[in-house]
Amino acid sequence: MVKKYIFLLAIVLLVISMLTGCWSRKELNELAITTAIGIDKSEDGLLLSAQVVNPGEVAGQEAATNRTPVTVYTETADTIFEAIRKMSTISPRKLYFAHLRMVVISEEFAEEVGINKLLDFLSRDHELRTDFYIIVARESRAEEVVKTLAHGEDISANKLFSSLEVSEKVWAPTISIALDELIADIVSDGKHPVLTGVRLIGDAAIGKTQKNVESTNSPATLRYSTIAMFKNDKLISWLNEKESVGFQYVVGHVQSTVEQVKCSKGGNLVLEVIRTKPDVTGEVENGKPKIKVDLFVEANVGEVQCKIDLTKTKTIEELDKKLSEVIKNNIEESVKKAKEEGVDIFGFGEAIHRSNPKEWKKLKTNWGETFKKITVNIEVDAHIRRTGTVGNSFLEETGKDKEK
Repeated sequence: MVKKYIFLLAIVLLVISMLTGCWSRKELNELAITTAIGIDKSEDGLLLSAQVVNPGEVAGQEAATNRTPVTVYTETADTIFEAIRKMSTISPRKLYFAHLRMVVISEEFAEEVGINKLLDFLSRDHELRTDFYIIVARESRAEEVVKTLAHGEDISANKLFSSLEVSEKVWAPTISIALDELIADIVSDGKHPVLTGVRLIGDAAIGKTQKNVESTNSPATLRYSTIAMFKNDKLISWLNEKESVGFQYVVGHVQSTVEQVKCSKGGNLVLEVIRTKPDVTGEVENGKPKIKVDLFVEANVGEVQCKIDLTKTKTIEELDKKLSEVIKNNIEESVKKAKEEGVDIFGFGEAIHRSNPKEWKKLKTNWGETFKKITVNIEVDAHIRRTGTVGNSFLEETGKDKEK
């Protein structure tokens, strides 16, 4: 019996010794929860801006105060890690990055310095998860974007995060890029990275004060722009809105968007794209690479601003053709812009690699120049599925009455 108790005691002690306990605990009152960081170029190397949550202002207290829901600390240094540690001289708590939502890089920094060093820190730090998004502050400083308060969310970083996800799903000229995807594109031989841009519109000075969210029409707003193209780790150029949508069609990121076609009798008709399926294939003939893009699209009639008879099969067939032409034109414009800059944002190089690895070994060493001359054939097969809860627009009926 004694031996049995000794044996059980030994097991208990062994299990207890394996428990980690709370040796690495972090109390909330000791941490500064950081939701966004901004990176700008400075004379000392870089300027880091950290958006930190003020817990008392977002905890649903009954008594309102005039304090902002977030505080932004800034610090200059040669490296990001140094800047973060130097912030301990002004922040009462240690910066904690496990809840980071947005990383904002200024256009100037992305063009002149590049983003490789930033990505090394973001991927190396053990506190950071990889579910945050990275964007470029277009024609403004990242510091100003991080400091701007916004409607919709107490914490503006959460607003930027949610807005980017929604915009990508229903509009398409924007794309949400997380850390892992960005790094994968940078190290890839056959694809160059992209990031979405954000613009600060209005008065930046008022934007960082509580006054910016005290009225329905904010003096300063953050609006997502179009897509930035990178070569290696440096920003090269921007796509416009139509080119951005064309790019999204090719890479298969269009979940839903809106396209406009012209009616034969004047006016416009708006179509809601509800489904897309791209197929990108590559081949090499006589040492020259070729790309074929086949895109299948389904859409619904969203709005009619012209006189058109949607009950006729011929009308729907004409709309199918017009929608295919509009989408094909957007894709052609995006390919043209990318070829001019020599940046393969579509992953055409990866398509060549999949189809002919042997030839790709010869092509990849000078792929940037080869990409400028590559032949790209585009075929779009669009179909209208639904015309809405009504048949013809009342505009069509009004036109018939007038003719009588």
